Amino acid sequence: MFILSVTIVCALFAALFFAFAMERWRRGRVLAGGAHLLFSMFLAASAAAVGLLGGTLMTYSRLTHEQPAMEVGLKRIGDRHFQAKVTYPSAVVQEFELLGDEWQVDARLLKWTGTATLLGFDTAYRLERLSGRYTDIAREKTAPRTVHALAPPDTVDVWDLARRSKTYVPWVDALYGSSTFVPMADGATYAVSVSPTGLVARPLNQAARESVGGWR
Repeated sequence: MFILSVTIVCALFAALFFAFAMERWRRGRVLAGGAHLLFSMFLAASAAAVGLLGGTLMTYSRLTHEQPAMEVGLKRIGDRHFQAKVTYPSAVVQEFELLGDEWQVDARLLKWTGTATLLGFDTAYRLERLSGRYTDIAREKTAPRTVHALAPPDTVDVWDLARRSKTYVPWVDALYGSSTFVPMADGATYAVSVSPTGLVARPLNQAARESVGGWR
């Protein structure tokens, strides 16, 4: 809401100063009109930049406590080859093929300072990728890999912007990646939750519990 308000205010003032510029030019006051036009362009550019930033932040989910992030169901379709059905809390479903002994999900977390929190900036997270991995390191180096994006490409990379500008953007408290990985087994179902400290995967059925119980 804060970013939306800033965008709207900048856009309104840009329109207002553009109207002032047209009025000054109509009266033959070219210098004053030009100054108002430049300021209008600056405000319009600011509104566009803040709007793009806000649009990218919308791809992150607000996080105030541990909450469900996804559910993963697995079906074996070959040797170290699984079909993963991913169900999100929104009821959106995606399916991916994974190779390996284990599956891994990665996320980005963005935390704000107290001042930004007062303005409505909660800790935010975004699931980034789902991948297969091998228990044996030698196999991990040589066997086929599968990696799937879980987030759309960024118009503005908020993560990179915050990382590069942390000195100049004191509202960013911390930004870090988090991942969790567990074994793949035929018929296993897992729930993935996310909290301000990161991701955690929990078995939901007997196949998953047996897989995790014998994991080594």
